[in-house]
Order: sequence, then C-alpha cells, then structure tokens
Amino acid sequence: MKQFAIVLAGCGVFDGAEIHEAVITMLNIKQAGCKYYCFTPARNQYHVVDHLTEEPVAGENRNILIESARIARGEIKKLEEYTPSDFDGLLLPGGFGVAKNFFSYAIDGIKCNIQDDIKAVIINTHKLGKPIGAMCISPLLLVRAFQGTDIKPIVTLGNDPTLIKAVEYMGGVHKICNADNICVDEKNKLATTPAYTLANDIAEAAAGIEKLINKMIEFN
Repeated sequence: MKQFAIVLAGCGVFDGAEIHEAVITMLNIKQAGCKYYCFTPARNQYHVVDHLTEEPVAGENRNILIESARIARGEIKKLEEYTPSDFDGLLLPGGFGVAKNFFSYAIDGIKCNIQDDIKAVIINTHKLGKPIGAMCISPLLLVRAFQGTDIKPIVTLGNDPTLIKAVEYMGGVHKICNADNICVDEKNKLATTPAYTLANDIAEAAAGIEKLINKMIEFN
C-alpha cells in the first residue's frame, strides 16, 4: 500500500492551510486505497487572521502544529520527523499560510525567503526521486525551493500574470492550466494544479486535486 506525506501550513485559508484542499487531498488518497501521514513545523505562524473580517488579529499567536492538528484530527507529526524514504510521495496543499509560514511571498513578493526546513523537505524528497504534488500557491513554493539550482521545475498556478512572472523570476517554467486539470513535469516528477488560485468552487478544486493524486500514484 502506497503512503504519502502531507505537509500542512496551519488551519484556515487566510493564515494557514486551505482546508478544502487539505481534506480533498486526504479523501482522494484514501479512496485510492493509499495511506497519508501529516507533518508540519512546530513554530508560531506569521499571524492570525479573523476569517470573518479577513483582517489580522492583533496580539494573538497560534502554533502551526497545533492548528494543523485540527485538520489532521490530532494525527500529525513534527516536520523534522519526516523521512522521504519512508514515503511514495509528498503533497503540499495551498493556502495563504504557505505564502506566510513556509515562505514569505505574501509579504515580500518575488524577493521572498523560504524556511530552511521546508526547503530541505522538498530538496531531499526530490533527490530520492520521489514525486511531489502541489496545489494553489504551493507550486510557487516548489519553484522557490529549487531557485539557484540546475533544476527548472515546470508548474502551474492557473493563469494569473503576477504569479506567472513570479515563477519565471524564480527560475521555473509556468504552464497555464484550468482549475480542474493538472500540469505534469515528468522529468522532475512534479504534479501541480491551480486549485483555489483559480477555482470558483470546491467542485472545480476537487476535480484538479483528484487528477493530481491519481498522477502521484502513477508516478510510482
């Protein structure tokens, strides 16, 4: 039975992992007869956002591990416990938490920094020839992780001109793609889908994520 690691960035689209994307990922893995295990860094998230007003909450701090455990129903491990050789692939749901907690694109734009532990997870997984699937903003995280190397990942974030320019600036190749489809980089074993960077609803996002999970299984 194939096993996949899912890295979560918190809980909630505006300051953590996109919940729909994360849950749809889990569901499709299980429906395919595979297993998943969740991981995340055990540090405070960039900030806390009120999901009714979409405004930051002053003076409040939340831990990424504790918040991600809400989605994982408590079954989650610290990121340093992730060993790429134990899994058949790595999956990265999106959400603004990725662009705030994993790298600083939401704050710094194309000059963003990436957290060392997240970069190591991506690079080490790729070095072992394991496939990586990313959705929403996470394909840009992949490109940032490989920036400065001889790897030129092919990804999609939909059709947004700003995101396309960011991919190209960081050394990647962008392919325009609908929300219900995927972009596949066969050479680097990468599968990406726009999800909520483009999807109008949960059904569109789910269609792309299902194809992504199927491709992740095919890679192996």
